[in-house]
Amino acid sequence: MQNRILSIGNKFPDFTKQAVISTEQGKEFFELSSTEQFKTGNWTVMFWWPKDFTFVCPTEIAEFNKHFGDFADRDTTLIGASTDSEFVHLAWRQNHADLKELRFPMLADTSKSLAEELGILEANEKVAYRATFIIDPQGIIRWVSVNDLNVGRNVNEVIRVLDALQTDELCPCNWQKGEKTLSA
Repeated sequence: MQNRILSIGNKFPDFTKQAVISTEQGKEFFELSSTEQFKTGNWTVMFWWPKDFTFVCPTEIAEFNKHFGDFADRDTTLIGASTDSEFVHLAWRQNHADLKELRFPMLADTSKSLAEELGILEANEKVAYRATFIIDPQGIIRWVSVNDLNVGRNVNEVIRVLDALQTDELCPCNWQKGEKTLSA
C-alpha cells in the first residue's frame, strides 16, 4: 500500500541526514538537519530523484544547479535528495561532468525514512518519486509536485510558484514575477 503524500499545510518532517556538499577530499560530507535548516528564516526547495547514475535525474539536478542563484536571490535554500547513500552521491558527482560543481547539498536518505514519511517512496522499487516540496520559513509545506519516475520536472515552474507564494497575494493563472496580482 502506498503512503499518503504529505501536502500543503503539513509540517515538513524532522530529519537529520548525511549530505554531500563537496568533492574536495575531507570536505565531502555534512550532517543536514531540519532543525538547523528551518532556523535560518529562509524558504526551502527540496527536490527528490529516484536513483543516482541514471539518465533523467542528472538533467534535472544540473538544471536546478544552473538556477541556484535564482533560488538564492529569493532567500531559498535548495536541497537535492534521493535514497542513495552519501558515498554513491559522491561517486556520481565525481564521475558526471554536469554534477561536479553543484552548489547545493545532495541529501542521502539511506534508511528511506524521510521519503517514506513524505509519502513519496515508490512501492515496488523503494526509490523516491520525482517530488518537489516548497517549504516556508516556518517549516510548513506550501507546494508539492510529484512526477512519475520517467518524467523530468520543470525548474522554471518551481521558481514561478515560489515567486507567487512569496508575494502572499492572489496570483492568477500563468502569473509571472513582476506582473500584477489580483485584488479580492
